[in-house]
Amino acid sequence: MKKLINTPETVLADALAGFRAAHPELSVDQENRVITRAGRPAAPKVALVSGGGSGHEPLHAGFVGPGMLDTACPGEVFTSPVPDQLLAAAQAVHSGAGVLFVVKNYTGDVLNFELAAELAAEEGIEVRTVLVNDDVAVEDSTWTAGRRGTGATVLVEKIAGALAERGADLDRVAALGDRVNAASRSFAIALTAATVPAAGKPGFDLPEDEIEVGVGIHGEPGRRREPLRPAAELAAEVVDTILADHHLTAGDEVIALLNGLGGTPLIELYVVYGAVADRLAERGIRIARNLVGNYVTSLDMAGFSLTLTKADPELLELWDAPVTTPALRWS
Repeated sequence: MKKLINTPETVLADALAGFRAAHPELSVDQENRVITRAGRPAAPKVALVSGGGSGHEPLHAGFVGPGMLDTACPGEVFTSPVPDQLLAAAQAVHSGAGVLFVVKNYTGDVLNFELAAELAAEEGIEVRTVLVNDDVAVEDSTWTAGRRGTGATVLVEKIAGALAERGADLDRVAALGDRVNAASRSFAIALTAATVPAAGKPGFDLPEDEIEVGVGIHGEPGRRREPLRPAAELAAEVVDTILADHHLTAGDEVIALLNGLGGTPLIELYVVYGAVADRLAERGIRIARNLVGNYVTSLDMAGFSLTLTKADPELLELWDAPVTTPALRWS
């Protein structure tokens, strides 16, 4: 294993120290492992809280800032943040308008966020939860009951965050987050496995000439293994798999997220994106907005995921709203 780390035990603490040095505009509580926006809102505002195991950067810490998350809680690598940590995050950003938890559907995350919501309620903090479960690869996995939460998390955090920034109330922001999740589907293909620093070896064995189709972001098994094929064929299969599960028809518009899993260079992601765009055009579906790059990674796993979110004028307007975070920013 070759990694730019000090010790496997201090990876998260060392990374948080580096994150704080790189982003002085954010507040990093290293004791509680909570990253928050600097300053308090001028008026009560719905606070968006998210988090999950580390190793998926820039998710979630990279999306803290005006127009998106108010705070993020990184757990240990591929391990859920704990309830006390999530409670500390909610306490740090609650301004009287309630807190929205954005939770990827993994058993540990769900249980810990549920417990944190109960603890927050005992302190008089109103909490709603949006559960993200967009991955169509499998109905259940080794880490979930129901579908996994993956790329749509970025869409939920961006669009719900924009609505919260405009002063909408908690029920409305939560309802919009649910709507974005329902409008989204994702699917991923891995070329290699990720190596968790504490394990020191790849999470699963994958022969040089094979790929894992439908892989999860922790390396959970997908639908099958098969020989590597040209990127255009893989892109077409991913699009077709999503469309077979999605209520998209000719004339619809989508927001497309072509996401790298951490070990794939941008030149290859753009090769895939071009093929995705061609396939969607053949089906009469227009890409209204897009992102291409590493947004929900799996450490050093090579491969990509595609997320398609059915768009409408409200979602596009909120997607276009200003955002200023380490990993996503436009005005």
